[in-house]
Amino acid sequence: MSWILDTYMAMHPGEVDALGCVTGKPVTQGGVKGRKEATGLGVFFGIREVCNNESVMQKIGLPIGINNKKVIVQGLGNVGYHTAKFFQEGGAIIVGLAEYEGSIYNEKGLDVEEVVAHRKQTGSILNFPGAQNFEKNTDALEASCDILIPAALENVINSSNANKIKAKIIGEAANGPLTPEADEILNQKGVLIIPDMYLNAGGVTVSYFEWLKNLSHVRYGRLEKRFMENQNTNILAQIEAMTGNKIPENQRNLLVHGPDEIDLVRSGLEDTMIKATNEILDCWKANPDIKDMRTAAFVVAINKVGTSYEELGIFP
Repeated sequence: MSWILDTYMAMHPGEVDALGCVTGKPVTQGGVKGRKEATGLGVFFGIREVCNNESVMQKIGLPIGINNKKVIVQGLGNVGYHTAKFFQEGGAIIVGLAEYEGSIYNEKGLDVEEVVAHRKQTGSILNFPGAQNFEKNTDALEASCDILIPAALENVINSSNANKIKAKIIGEAANGPLTPEADEILNQKGVLIIPDMYLNAGGVTVSYFEWLKNLSHVRYGRLEKRFMENQNTNILAQIEAMTGNKIPENQRNLLVHGPDEIDLVRSGLEDTMIKATNEILDCWKANPDIKDMRTAAFVVAINKVGTSYEELGIFP
């Protein structure tokens, strides 16, 4: 992306907004912090919001929240690794991981960082201490879990294996990991499918933030960080003076901290994914004829286009 930027700038010398010609750039070349992990983090935010919806969880027979939910992730590339990492940090249990060389499973949980280190050392995730090797890498898709996250290839869940899926939630982190036939089979089984058309949009969402940064010519947090830290420091000083109690240093650092670029980028991504999730869930709940979340997502998107056209006067 930096090569594309350099070529564009050479062809358009003096263009003030040239940095905005492409996104996904290194931070030193006008990129934004938080872009690398954005897709995986967006997947986490989206699924977490679904799991926090009481009516949806009642419908599929799972408790609210992601804490202690068993998760299997297919793919340990950029998206799969970060998705698994954030789920583990969020309190879920990563019980299965799959890569092209094979798949592993441990119902008590796998440490994502340790698996990645093992793979770097041995060239494979197989034979990870305490884990069971599966004969095929696709076997992990059919193992027992609450949440299955295909984060690598398209069409990995199809008519030949859809009936064997044990997960109650499938989060489509990859593009098109389910075939239409699998979609129909799993919906009939009552499996909740969180569709790729919005769930894996975290990357392009943060690319949008990068574009805004390039057009504004200032990094996120530069104008407000020190102001917020000074204000928070003064508030804590007043609280300590009034109560006579000293706030512990570790808590003080958390409360005083002003937002860095990555804090604001992740906050914007979280807000985007939460709002998108709830828009889709509200549409699904309000329309009994809509049978699944994917259809609801399409309805929300089409309605937005229709509303825009109508307000522009394109429709009579």
